[in-house]
Amino acid sequence: MADHLDAPGLMSPGMDARIDITDVYAFQKPGDPSKSILIMNVNPLATTFADEFNHSALYQLSVDTDADAVADLAFRFTFTPKVVGMQKGDVRVATGSDAARLSASGDTLISGAPVSFGSDANITSAGDFRFFAGVRSDPFFFDLVGFLSFVNGEGFDFTHGDFFADKDVFGIALEVPNSALGSNPNIGVWASCSTRTNGKLTQIDRMGRPAINTVFNHGTDKNLFNSITPNLDRTTVNAEGVTFLESFIETLMALGGYNLTDATTIAKILLPDILTYDYASSAGFLNGRNLTDDVIDIELNLVTKGAVTGDDAHAHTDLLSVFPYMGNPH
Repeated sequence: MADHLDAPGLMSPGMDARIDITDVYAFQKPGDPSKSILIMNVNPLATTFADEFNHSALYQLSVDTDADAVADLAFRFTFTPKVVGMQKGDVRVATGSDAARLSASGDTLISGAPVSFGSDANITSAGDFRFFAGVRSDPFFFDLVGFLSFVNGEGFDFTHGDFFADKDVFGIALEVPNSALGSNPNIGVWASCSTRTNGKLTQIDRMGRPAINTVFNHGTDKNLFNSITPNLDRTTVNAEGVTFLESFIETLMALGGYNLTDATTIAKILLPDILTYDYASSAGFLNGRNLTDDVIDIELNLVTKGAVTGDDAHAHTDLLSVFPYMGNPH
């Protein structure tokens, strides 16, 4: 999986599907290279587990503009309670040191945008920004059953097709002018979800590149990884008493047969867990991530040093040619 159900025991972080991040995407707007599309999806297997956004949660897309793995820009999304089948969302933006703080503050970009619970995509515009939030077809594609055969110690059995072909998620999509992302086109993007307890926000889930937490971390390490910010990824000590960087190196040596030097080089690419993106380029993963990028094939090939070149799932055919680009819900 990309980041679906990435808490221990294939559960949602915080036992709340509404804040369970499934995927993060960043790509040039088709036909307009002056703008970018940023997407974070949550709520795997929607609407089975949940049929709304968490109104007490903070959903955030962070942007690092100077390659220090600290947010310099943060797009923050909050939602009202769902009442009589209706819910609304606000979009705020924070910059500088405010972006790196865990807070719901920021300048309001969009207020009172309607959430889409049906096939029609409600789009809210404000200047050069466009916003969508609501249920969508899950664009992720992967033979999950085949991967679970490996998890169970039986080896990969990629013969089951795309598990996610008929699944839905809750999507948050933002069309952004590149000028708002900083003058340097080389940025980093990641998503996070936080909940409020007794007035204090606590980060519960986060994601940059696909399949990092789901593949490399185990047990309670998954929760620890979700709770920290990317600048701490390499140095935080996990439950086994080693840093996440050391743990990733060990996994790469075990899975792919890499030597220590090569495993260290790859681990330092994977950590910090940030989706690197050059908004001046339309190339896909590892440059940002398009909805059609076969990230699982790329990462399986990398992690196993070419022993496994991919699964048997392919990009979905229900994607839209216009914003928010994700297909209508099933």
